[in-house]
Amino acid sequence: MKKILIIGIGAGDPDYMTVQAINALNQVDVFFVMDKGVAKEKLVALRKQIIERFIDGDDYRIVEATSPERRRDDTDYRSTVDELNRDKQRLFEGLVADELRDGEVGAFLVWGDPSLYDSTIRIIEAIAQDGRHAFDYDVIPGISSVQALAARHKVPLNLIGRSIAITNGRALAEGFPANVDSVVVMLDSQNAYRHLAHEDLDIYWGAYVGTPDEILISGKLRDVMDEIERVRAEARRTHGWIMDTYLLRKRDGK
Repeated sequence: MKKILIIGIGAGDPDYMTVQAINALNQVDVFFVMDKGVAKEKLVALRKQIIERFIDGDDYRIVEATSPERRRDDTDYRSTVDELNRDKQRLFEGLVADELRDGEVGAFLVWGDPSLYDSTIRIIEAIAQDGRHAFDYDVIPGISSVQALAARHKVPLNLIGRSIAITNGRALAEGFPANVDSVVVMLDSQNAYRHLAHEDLDIYWGAYVGTPDEILISGKLRDVMDEIERVRAEARRTHGWIMDTYLLRKRDGK
């Protein structure tokens, strides 16, 4: 029986690797590494750095594959994501079938935590449910960008006795979520926080959190939002990509 490990490797800093994740790395025969192009080659390099740093010995293989790209059609976001995941499912299924022998352990190294804004679990489960390939799989949690962001800004995610929400830029553009005082926003390519500039909010923003390129900005939203937009655009031009997350909090919260 083949086995797949979906391993959360943390949000950029190799020191974010948990003991459980390191132990899992040392069970792996084949690492599947997705190449997302020149602009994101640092993400591949970090995965290889983690493998080399934490594995005892060299009895493993690294198989690189070109990751499918999402069609940039903002008029039907869900459809383009579903299409992307179908493309990834075909790719992953081929890797499991062709590159992993019976009795071997394969692994996908997921940035941050596999349960948060990542589709690897869904894709592997879909392949398993299809039934054409016999394998078992486990999920190893990792330190997410949400946790790392709060730690780097030295703030708790929630206020005492209050709820928080985790959402994306598309949803935030429709308004601050109801019945919460704090909201974490991921996948915001359009600076959706600007829709809330009239509200009394603090923002804790971070890009490339946990990496040598880390950028942190915090303050009253209306006071720092122009700076965030400028710094974000400059960072994207410099690196060719951006990975950022932010926490918004009502200023009258206790």
